[in-house]
Amino acid sequence: MKKNSIEKNVTAKLEKKLKKHSALVQEFGEFINRGNVVDLAVGVIVGGAFSKIVTALVNNIITPVIGVIIGGVNLSYLSITIPNWLGNGAGVVISYGSFIQSVIDFLIVAFCVFLFVKLINKLKSKVKTDEKDDKKDEPSDQEKIIALLEKIEKKLK
Repeated sequence: MKKNSIEKNVTAKLEKKLKKHSALVQEFGEFINRGNVVDLAVGVIVGGAFSKIVTALVNNIITPVIGVIIGGVNLSYLSITIPNWLGNGAGVVISYGSFIQSVIDFLIVAFCVFLFVKLINKLKSKVKTDEKDDKKDEPSDQEKIIALLEKIEKKLK
């Protein structure tokens, strides 16, 4: 008898835990299926691909042109070596030129993205104005109702 009650307790506890976990799995499924999460995932993936395009543009087109303009200066090789005063091994190299080059690359990438977003916004506004122009050709609902009422009034006279 004691064995049956222990089995029942263990079974009840397992069922309770399974219900708790199935609720968690169900909640997770609902979370994943929300539009915001899917949109965010798509945005991250597209952003990663776009990042490669912008990086290639900066590294292969813009940076070489800037390099020619400023006389082929490459800042990434600038560094300072601090000697090891304790006498154990070599000194420490601080590559501040790589940092400066990274900041310049970031500014170039940010500017390219700015121009791209500006272009997209300009195209969107042009599409919206085209849609508004198309709607202007069509009479509004009020104008349609007034015209209909005027026709009815003429027929009644």
